[in-house]
Amino acid sequence: MDIPDGVKIKMKAKQIEVEGPRRKLTRNFKHLNLDFQLITYEATGKRKLKVDTCHVENLITGITKGYCYKMRFVYAHFPINASITNSNRSIEIRNFLGEKKVRKVDILEEVTVIRSKKVKDELVLDSNDIELFLDGIYVSEKGQIAKEE
Repeated sequence: MDIPDGVKIKMKAKQIEVEGPRRKLTRNFKHLNLDFQLITYEATGKRKLKVDTCHVENLITGITKGYCYKMRFVYAHFPINASITNSNRSIEIRNFLGEKKVRKVDILEEVTVIRSKKVKDELVLDSNDIELFLDGIYVSEKGQIAKEE
């Protein structure tokens, strides 16, 4: 695996720490029976190694470029109204399936959320860690913040 310039990787037991220009991310691999110093060529060893390699590559991409997810509110009959409140730390969802109840979704500290000016009912979420905002609203487009040239 190639490690880009400006990225430092530290390994302690089964915990990997990746540090780069955007920030530092840590991932714990205690659930896998794998030694990062030894490359095995057994049938399951290759799969475990590939999973770990992908996780580390995601960490490197996150701290160098970041991740951007564009999410849309999709509805058929009852129009969903959403507003970003509390200094971009929460989203209030109104009229979900015609409900009178206002639903409030708290945004994690590492994630920034803005309303898209180009597309109706779309939220743009930016973060360094890909695993922070994968659940919830329909993902209409995903990619990296910094586009490769």
